[in-house]
Amino acid sequence: MFTFHDPWLLFLLFIVPFMVYDYKKGKGRGSIRFSSIERFKRLKISKAARSRHLLVWLRTIGIILVIIALARPQMGNKITEITSEGIDIILVLDTSGSMQAMDFQLGGSRVNRLEVAKKVVLEFINKRINDRIGMIVFAEQAYTQCPLTLDYGILLNFLQNVKIGIAGDGTAIGSALAVSVQRLKDLKSKSKIIILLTDGRNNLGNISPNMAAEIAQTYGIKIYTIGVGTKGDVPFLIDTFFGKRYIYQRVDLDEETLQEIAGITGGRYFRATDSEALSQIYKQINQMEKTKVEMKVFYEYDELFMYFLIPAIILILFEIILGNTWLRKIP
Repeated sequence: MFTFHDPWLLFLLFIVPFMVYDYKKGKGRGSIRFSSIERFKRLKISKAARSRHLLVWLRTIGIILVIIALARPQMGNKITEITSEGIDIILVLDTSGSMQAMDFQLGGSRVNRLEVAKKVVLEFINKRINDRIGMIVFAEQAYTQCPLTLDYGILLNFLQNVKIGIAGDGTAIGSALAVSVQRLKDLKSKSKIIILLTDGRNNLGNISPNMAAEIAQTYGIKIYTIGVGTKGDVPFLIDTFFGKRYIYQRVDLDEETLQEIAGITGGRYFRATDSEALSQIYKQINQMEKTKVEMKVFYEYDELFMYFLIPAIILILFEIILGNTWLRKIP
């Protein structure tokens, strides 16, 4: 990167046009007057006379170089040092059969709850910087889909492979939280959070959701819970003898337990009944859990003024020498 330490000195370059103008204006003046110069017109012009303009150009270029040198030209690099206090985040996704409910829409078309959740989680991941993010999927069982990582590309690939039924059926919320706590408990980080998304009620597993939340609270882990799905009967798309058709069933969402989980750990409970609401919830969490980033900028420059000053001195000395020898003027 090229720059000047004192760029305001470059305004002195405005004197150069006035120097040239003054030279052109006064070049016809002389100190010795003749009654007639007709005889002089017939004389052959010497090389020295033809080179008389060289002196002013040497002086002008020299002054320009001196002014540039005074402005201290520099060449260097800007070095940015980023210090961040990252957050460790575990995304917990419900992949039980109830997530097949087609009560959400994307682009005017009906889609199941999991597809909407995956889209919104993808947007959430893309907005995080310098945070380690992992993913747990659960239904009948809970397991790590992706360990904590800073490589969001790998994380997004794992997200695309999340499908309904990959962890069996049923809803083991307590087990999912326990696995998440196991992943976070020994880490030294500014903040540790779990974002749990589910549409059901805990009905499997050896540990209750409340007990898992209390363990999380012990390790300083905050849990945000999201209950998804509309209230009442919801449509499911199934295959029948006559082709695909919708049937309506009620999904039992345990909001009370989700609120208790969040309350125990100092988190919050959210309810999403459509895709836009779900997107806004993740945006809210994104705003609440900000990573602290400090930027320090350093500059390393090499001074270049000598590359202008030395030629300037040479040109001005050359002009003085020529002006007093080969191109000397008669006063």
